Amino acid sequence: MTDQSSNQMWGGRFAAGPDAIMEAINASIGFDQRMAAQDIAGSRAHAAMLAATGVITDSDAQAIREGLLTVLSEIQNGEFQFSTALEDIHMNVEARLKEVIGEPAGRLHTGRSRNDQVATDFKLWVRDQLDAAESGLLALIRALLAQAEAGADWVMPGFTHLQTAQPVTWGHHMMAYVEMFGRDLSRVRDARARMNESPLGAAALAGTSFPIDRQMTAEALGFDRPAANSLDAVSDRDFALEFLSSASICAVHLSRFAEELVIWSSAQFRFVTLSDRFSTGSSIMPQKKNPDAAELIRAKVGRIYGANTALMMVMKGLPLAYSKDMQEDKEQVFDAADNWMLALAAMEGMVKDMTANRESLAAAAGSGFSTATDLADWLVRVLGLPFRDAHHVTGSLVAMAESKGCDLPDLTLEDMQSVHADITDDVYSVLTVQNSVNSRQSYGGTAPDQVRAQVKRWKALV
Repeated sequence: MTDQSSNQMWGGRFAAGPDAIMEAINASIGFDQRMAAQDIAGSRAHAAMLAATGVITDSDAQAIREGLLTVLSEIQNGEFQFSTALEDIHMNVEARLKEVIGEPAGRLHTGRSRNDQVATDFKLWVRDQLDAAESGLLALIRALLAQAEAGADWVMPGFTHLQTAQPVTWGHHMMAYVEMFGRDLSRVRDARARMNESPLGAAALAGTSFPIDRQMTAEALGFDRPAANSLDAVSDRDFALEFLSSASICAVHLSRFAEELVIWSSAQFRFVTLSDRFSTGSSIMPQKKNPDAAELIRAKVGRIYGANTALMMVMKGLPLAYSKDMQEDKEQVFDAADNWMLALAAMEGMVKDMTANRESLAAAAGSGFSTATDLADWLVRVLGLPFRDAHHVTGSLVAMAESKGCDLPDLTLEDMQSVHADITDDVYSVLTVQNSVNSRQSYGGTAPDQVRAQVKRWKALV
């Protein structure tokens, strides 16, 4: 029997049977070629160190460095032929290097393993993505600060349970997201600082007998120090998990904001107008302007959090040190990174371009008895009522206004005194929306002065 006929169970996908299946499941070049620049940077640093420590000659090191630059140029220009038979980016680069420079290429792998090589490449790649995330978050925060500063005293309804609660300012609402994305920024920076240790030189798992200088390669690649334990260095993927965790939390924040933009841009709210650049029309309803960018950002959290969960499951049962399971670490991270960077850029664009409809915000701010808490506070502050009693009086006045089909400021003084005789006309001073927000002067409150102070603080930070 031929190999093909004896393996019909494998199906038509793999014409050559188990050998082709093994090649397909074993190869990672289809995705890890994205780390080509990092792989070559690590190899150049390693070659320079081998020459400096006398492990290889200067002439071999020079040939390796120049050959690697040739290979990098071929990859960047789309001239490089990747081979699945060579499994991964490391073997593809090394094989091509041998074709370019000959025998010296075989000395490049002295004192290292693919285990520490891939850990180094992946760390360098993730570090670049953390830097990109930092840039994206800074740009988004600055866009939010511009919105907050412009609308520091624009009134709008604040919500709990998506029900009108108390008036706030547009600037205050924008600054809430500055705080959220500011925490994301701190997580990104914190993760970058913690992961910045070099695995290079840990070799397969136990280090090497060659007199290498790991501090030299760490410094050359921008790491703070070499990783202190060779077993941990090759088996650690905490940096990827932290990246995905930070991305997941940020994606939740992006999704929450996206949800508000979807609601706010609807015909029922008209709080904001999104630019045409981040909206689409309907194929059948000409009046529609759909917030597609916001909706897609809202969906990204599923992919990003899914990647986080997937890598957690890959890593959860692995003994030290390296296992082939860890080849499954990259595709999730690559996909999550692409979607995170895209979501950050799209949200920044929407925030920069969107227009807050001040009149609609103000009209909504005064609806739904939004100053009821101000009335209760006045009863406590001026009449000396216990807050629970003030809450009851206010509730009765709200019920009266509701039965009359009006808002609290529209009740007459006689109406109010029918509920509590000591109420005076001074109460009307706290029932306007603007006075309500102006009174919220506690630190972090919605008063325009407080908003401007927070904008100033953040502008100094970013």
